[in-house]
Amino acid sequence: MGLLYLAALAVALTGMVMLDRRFRLFFWSAPRRAVIVLTVGVLFFLAWDLAGVGLGVFFRGETDFMTGVQVAPEVPLEEVFFLTLLCYLTMNVYTFVAARLPRSPRAGGGTP
Repeated sequence: MGLLYLAALAVALTGMVMLDRRFRLFFWSAPRRAVIVLTVGVLFFLAWDLAGVGLGVFFRGETDFMTGVQVAPEVPLEEVFFLTLLCYLTMNVYTFVAARLPRSPRAGGGTP
């Protein structure tokens, strides 16, 4: 039962990868840029979590669905997978929407 949440996150991440591959959104569009953006995003939110833990705002909840493995004090392993999913989902949605929005003409470059 201790791997249930981690397994659910892995399934969701797999779904993000499949959507990304199908629509060439993030990693399949620009892999180098995607690695940089995803890494920076996850590290930013991990730093945010650590700051929250240090200030006593964040703490690890106890549940039977989690592994109990911690990557830092009060930061469970599942948090890293959740933050990866969050950042990956955000970039997939962003690139999907940005590709489908009509582009506005550049200021001063269009005809009056």
